[in-house]
Amino acid sequence: MTFTAGNILLVGAVLLFVSILISKTGFRYGIPTLLIFLLVGMLFGVDGVGFQFDNHAATQFIGMVALSIILFAGGMDTKYVSIKPVLGAGIVLSTAGVLLTTVITGSFIYFISLIFTKSVPVSISFALLLAATMSSTDSASVFSILRSQKMSLRNNLQPMLELESGSNDPMAYMLTIVMIQVMQSGADASIGVGSILLMFFVQFSVGLLMGFLLGKACVWIINKVGLQNKALYPIMMVSFIFFVFSFTDLLKGNGYLAVYIAGIIVGNHKLVEKRSIDSFLNGLVWLVQIIMFLMLGLLVNPHEMIDVAVPAIIIGVFMILIGRPLSVFLCLLPFRKIGFKDKVFVSWVGLRGAVPIIFATYPVVANVEGASFIFNIVFFITLLSLLIQGTTIPAVANWLRLGMKSDNAPENFGVEIPEELNTVLEQQIVEEESLLMNYPLPEGTLVMIVKRNHKYIVPNGKLHLLKGDKLLLISEKQE
Repeated sequence: MTFTAGNILLVGAVLLFVSILISKTGFRYGIPTLLIFLLVGMLFGVDGVGFQFDNHAATQFIGMVALSIILFAGGMDTKYVSIKPVLGAGIVLSTAGVLLTTVITGSFIYFISLIFTKSVPVSISFALLLAATMSSTDSASVFSILRSQKMSLRNNLQPMLELESGSNDPMAYMLTIVMIQVMQSGADASIGVGSILLMFFVQFSVGLLMGFLLGKACVWIINKVGLQNKALYPIMMVSFIFFVFSFTDLLKGNGYLAVYIAGIIVGNHKLVEKRSIDSFLNGLVWLVQIIMFLMLGLLVNPHEMIDVAVPAIIIGVFMILIGRPLSVFLCLLPFRKIGFKDKVFVSWVGLRGAVPIIFATYPVVANVEGASFIFNIVFFITLLSLLIQGTTIPAVANWLRLGMKSDNAPENFGVEIPEELNTVLEQQIVEEESLLMNYPLPEGTLVMIVKRNHKYIVPNGKLHLLKGDKLLLISEKQE
């Protein structure tokens, strides 16, 4: 079956509906959501139901749009106060770590090509290109799994992994583009080390500068524009995201880095209608992720991956057990406060996600020789990573004693307070029954709502609190 204008909405609706239903089961059992969406796409593809989709250029464009939104939203969720203690380690992992992963894995691929000459006839530049496409990580899947198991991490590992995963895509993108140019230049290489270093400098410097300046501009515009229809603020923010990416790219900067930096700037400033913008972007991120993963699943032909199974398994296991750990330990060597167990866990959660598969479409679109081989290898290794690492994260965290149960995670009871009020909502659980009405509270704090089992109660001054009651507290934010 082929996609036509008449059936695309029906097919899209069915795919979305089925994916969401199946992902609910996967979420409960700790299976990465990304893996579910990919498998659903493959199920409906050529070797499954029979939908034919082989447009790599369209997939690349949709991936670019999706990554821009995902990176910006990730930047908005990144708070200065949480990443400050791990800023150095996170930046080193997202830059030098990606480069080391590419070099180490690329060298290994070239080495095994000498053994699997018939299956993997590659040059050193081809090996580095293959390694570069899958050098970034997807820690979002990690936290999705941890949340499903009601678990959090010790020792500031969560903000460090969030910072790494949010900022390592630009480096992987630049390495991929550079290696494509090297491959296309052929034997008469017109691109030298100086040109490569200049390209990296321009991409990083312009990306950082535009992200910072345009982020500041966005905050000023959103707060000053004074729209009558509040629903237009999130839409304005989406237009801003695309402008930051495209304008930075026009200036030869790294658009992915720019949107992430802009997201950090916007997320750490007071913003009109910030809650509605956050809520809208959260839903939009899920939508673009589902669409992106489903398209990637439809794009691959499972029967073609059988031919690359052996080298893909060897490369994938090497990345999991040697490549990623070696790059992590080398990068974190100067950071003596980060313990051995922390480094082991960071090494294990280097999941491959949708980004490597998106980057694997770039050689295909650029008509690089052997590009389809790269795409199939990357797709296979992504599945392998999600199956091996993604399903064992809670067990590894417990084994290393880095996981903490978070059954009593804060919730907002569905209450939203305008940011302009300069207040903070907190949750408190009653540990012992309080038969007195003068339950001890911090000065200047009020109880807004009491949650008892599944019932919500508005306190009226005569309510007797019981053990296990959850209190939603409101107090003035301290500067």
